[in-house]
Amino acid sequence: MNGIAVSAAHQTISVVTAAHRPDPQHLAAAYRSLVDQQLPPMWQWQWVIHGDADDLTSLPDVVRDDPRVSIGFSRRRGGPGVARTTALARAHGALIRTLDVDDMLVSDSLAAAIEILTVHPDVGWTTCPLLDLHPDGSHHAYDQEPPPGRSERRSLAASWSADPRAQRIHPSTLTLRRELVIALGGWMGLEVSEDQGLLLAADAVSPGYHLDRVGLIRRHHDQQMTRAPDFGADVAALRGLLAERAALLGAWTPGSPPPR
Repeated sequence: MNGIAVSAAHQTISVVTAAHRPDPQHLAAAYRSLVDQQLPPMWQWQWVIHGDADDLTSLPDVVRDDPRVSIGFSRRRGGPGVARTTALARAHGALIRTLDVDDMLVSDSLAAAIEILTVHPDVGWTTCPLLDLHPDGSHHAYDQEPPPGRSERRSLAASWSADPRAQRIHPSTLTLRRELVIALGGWMGLEVSEDQGLLLAADAVSPGYHLDRVGLIRRHHDQQMTRAPDFGADVAALRGLLAERAALLGAWTPGSPPPR
């Protein structure tokens, strides 16, 4: 394992990635997108990669040798949610950003999230529009992207519970305050929808903000989990659990007894 030491003079945003047998070219592209980030003064990034039953020996040398990259792995496969939550132990940033191993950040993506969370201290999380990148090199905007701006507590959960298809904010674009991620227990320990579960939980307890510009390039390819034949059925089977958790969190007031 390696990683840059915490500097008192800088604020850090930790980008958390789970990896299981990643394509080295995809991972190298994700790394380049981090190197190209245009951060505000006195900010730095840390990339925390956690192998899910994968020792990540296939990592490119340029990634492995960068002191801003922290590498770890679990010997038993627990899925992306468990891998990301385990990675939090090595993430020292005040902000936590998700990044799937095959996606890429737009050059001002981290700066845009940092700006909103700095200017609005009561906002706990941000999301942003994304572009889909297809194997033929074409790009396609994410359908029905919601309007930018502030999102009040429980507003996403309400619309998602009424119609999951109406919730077009993608959880792979999440940036959250570290305290919020830890308080919510990180990502849900599920095989699928672990990131949607975190988004709905964050919405239940804190206002958020949907940014006005694209911040993520989401790669489409044949090895994606979402291409598995049973993926849609697996997601549908968990919707009730995600909605129940969000409703209980949203009904709980700090200082009151836990929900019963």
